[in-house]
Amino acid sequence: MRSITTIVLLLCFTFLMGQEEERNVSLEIQNKSITELLSEIERKAGFQFYYAEQWLDSTALNKSYENESVETILTDLFQNTQINFFITWDDRVILTRNNSIYGNLPEGFFTKPEQVETEEIPQENVSAGPILLGKQNDGPDRVLETIRIGRERKTNRRDQLTLSGYVTNTSTGEPIANLAIVVRKLNIGAVTDNTGFYEIKLPSGLNVLETSSMGVESSRRNVIIYDNGRLDFDLEENFEQLDEVVVAADATRNVEDTSTGNTRIGSEASKNIPLVLGERDVLKIATTLPGVSTAGEGSAGFNVRGGKTDQNLILLDNGVIYNPTHFFGFFQAFNPFAINDLNIYKGSIPAEFGGRLSSVFDISSKDASNTKFKGEVSVGPVTSNAVVEIPLAQEKAGLMVGARGAYSDWILRSLDEENLNNSQASFYDFITKYNHKINDNNELRAIAYYSRDIFSITSDSLFDYSNRLLSLQWNRKLSEKSSGTLMLNNSQYKFNIDFDGSTNRNFEQGFQIDETELKLQLKYLLNESHTIDYGISGKLYSVLPGEIAPKGSNDIILPLAVPEERALESALFVSDNYKVNEKLQLDLGLRYSFYAALGPSTQRIYREGAPRTDANVAGSETFDNNEVFETYGGPEARISARYLLNDSLSIKASFNNTYQFIHTLSNNTTVSPVDTWKLSDRNIEPQQANQFSLGIYKNIKDYELSLEGFYKRQNNIIDFKTGAQLFLNENIETEVLQGKGKAYGVELLIRKNRGKLNGWLGYTYSRSFFQLDSEFPQERVNDGEFFPSNFDKPHDLSLVLNYKLTRRFSFSGNFVYQTGRPVTFPVGNYEFNGNEFVLYSERNQFRIPDFYRLDIGFNIEGNHKIKKFAHSFWTISIYNVLGRNNPYSVFFVSQDGEIEALQSSIFTIPIPSITYNFRF
Repeated sequence: MRSITTIVLLLCFTFLMGQEEERNVSLEIQNKSITELLSEIERKAGFQFYYAEQWLDSTALNKSYENESVETILTDLFQNTQINFFITWDDRVILTRNNSIYGNLPEGFFTKPEQVETEEIPQENVSAGPILLGKQNDGPDRVLETIRIGRERKTNRRDQLTLSGYVTNTSTGEPIANLAIVVRKLNIGAVTDNTGFYEIKLPSGLNVLETSSMGVESSRRNVIIYDNGRLDFDLEENFEQLDEVVVAADATRNVEDTSTGNTRIGSEASKNIPLVLGERDVLKIATTLPGVSTAGEGSAGFNVRGGKTDQNLILLDNGVIYNPTHFFGFFQAFNPFAINDLNIYKGSIPAEFGGRLSSVFDISSKDASNTKFKGEVSVGPVTSNAVVEIPLAQEKAGLMVGARGAYSDWILRSLDEENLNNSQASFYDFITKYNHKINDNNELRAIAYYSRDIFSITSDSLFDYSNRLLSLQWNRKLSEKSSGTLMLNNSQYKFNIDFDGSTNRNFEQGFQIDETELKLQLKYLLNESHTIDYGISGKLYSVLPGEIAPKGSNDIILPLAVPEERALESALFVSDNYKVNEKLQLDLGLRYSFYAALGPSTQRIYREGAPRTDANVAGSETFDNNEVFETYGGPEARISARYLLNDSLSIKASFNNTYQFIHTLSNNTTVSPVDTWKLSDRNIEPQQANQFSLGIYKNIKDYELSLEGFYKRQNNIIDFKTGAQLFLNENIETEVLQGKGKAYGVELLIRKNRGKLNGWLGYTYSRSFFQLDSEFPQERVNDGEFFPSNFDKPHDLSLVLNYKLTRRFSFSGNFVYQTGRPVTFPVGNYEFNGNEFVLYSERNQFRIPDFYRLDIGFNIEGNHKIKKFAHSFWTISIYNVLGRNNPYSVFFVSQDGEIEALQSSIFTIPIPSITYNFRF
């Protein structure tokens, strides 16, 4: 201690003796390095420099200084580097990397310091060379590499700093998601997202960072941090057989983050859950979570927190997918091997997303390997899938190609229904993705996707619908604190109906919607308390509402084409993830949406004080191409907060305000492939919703528990008059009713992520109501009172369990129970003018029977040897093992003067399947 004090006193004396008159110099430097510049200063000013040459950048400089002090010149040279300098009394200049030399004693030096536990760094472990992030010695004498971030500053010192960066696989170059980065002694940590990005708050000085993830080699590093900065990790894969890996930071994410009602589903999570015909499906897994349901078995679309199916924004790599299912909703429209994960936002919707009221399903695809050829294949009773990854430039670029097809016609032929024996149903989809790491600051991703369904349930009609998506994304690191992403996306959905009967009324009809979006999103790490996300987006819609034409020259169908609709939807958004203190964290977001309906268009004008009917048209107004004839928009608040009661218990709250400018036109209970989309105009206003959420989150050992309540109010909800004609209707506003909606509920989730027995229990109690009120009786439903929506299901329970017998063998099960959905029943009949009519109940007054189903599966993994051509996986499952005859719908027929109710069901018997998967 005495020797340290002596050194400090000598430095203090040196500083005091060095306060003599400064000498100024003039320098003109052309294409010279810093070392050459320092030599020039030594020659002209008589100073002597001491430093390690490898610390200094060898880039050529062009500098000019006129009669400046040496201190001013050195401050300018090293302002954006990790180099500090100290000038002694005898004209010596000592350069240090990261840390500073002090010329006076710090305040309180002679007082007794508090005991602070620190980890000393042996001098021989301090590395002055380049950062090497590779394999490390795990033995008792393990030497930790030391990494320095930023430089120590004598002024403006901060207690907490932000370290961020990306984690990638050394062998493949792919990002590593869900990797924990922790500082155990301080009990702090972070988890990488889907792109491998992480952000962690660290105290100034020494921190020992540890990384941990399944299948990735663990590492430890000394990090000395003096300023906000970036540190990227390249980590090796680890194929050792482990009993169990516990990632503590990931386990506490549900308690510590600020979001409410949000869930992530990894693609691998779906392989152990028994689903219909053994097909992996992350969208079906989503329906087992609280707050997400469907109208019935085999139905497309999702009802999220009491919202309609068109109120969900479904994205694949930032591009919109309008119909995400195949075969009437039985299968997802995405190759499961090409999908990385699915993030569902139903509570705290980030400000970057807009245009839908209820939720965002954000699906991201895998990046292709850029180091070795890889692939995955599955063969099942109905579908086969294949994905290959091809490196194009070693550690730089890769190409993923995926294909999927169905041979499902045999299902229809095997059903005990003579009318379906000649039916057909098939589908396929393709996906390809190119990812290129141009350099450390630039990445490029491009994706192309196409899916198509062709089916014919009757012998005279052929239905055909398809999705197309093109997406281009450029990621750029702008500085140590900021990064940006520029996205260009194009989506298309269309369907066609080809009717070829025995009469001369054959026809072809179709619908198409296109949208193109340009979006710029930026992230800025302001300081340790604020992370700013902001950006701008613009989207152009083009809708061909429908057309019909005769199929042949002898057909008597009159051709008709509803005029094209066009609109521009734009938005500005900004959000701030603000850490107020260790307990309170806020996510404050604001989005301003603007919508402009564009010509050419002809808009009807209806008489005031009268219902919208053809008889009440007062006139019309015509608009030219690209002329704006109606605008809507407004601010959207996205606010959420988290308060930590202790390390394992938190309370969260959120508020969302959203607009939706596009609507589906459908009078079906569930999503149909022939549903059409309608843009807001002068006579149809955009939908709007406000949602409040409040929840409590708790971790108990291996269990995650959450209890969350929500309340949602909606305006301008679209519904239709009874018997409405929707398709090929040029004046759809005469069939539309717009009203109010409300939904509320409580969601419970109990999840066990580790151990031999794992899975989750999800339960939702929720109600969903609509109100269609008007001063005109023909535009009023149920006397203008609130009534249950078509998808109002108060009770929804799902239990998903997996039990590992060994590392290779496991059992899985899935049980679902739901309240029967509302329906409208005939309650009598009456005669009028000699004709008999049916009298129906109030809308949705009755319910079909409750739904429940049990599925079981047995999973067999191949051995875990590293040196083998392929790793295999077998799934044997039985869907609806109890053979429950669940009603899908109820309809009524008149027989012998009496009305009889009939029930339609899907999969009324147990459906076995076996699927083989292998990965190479």
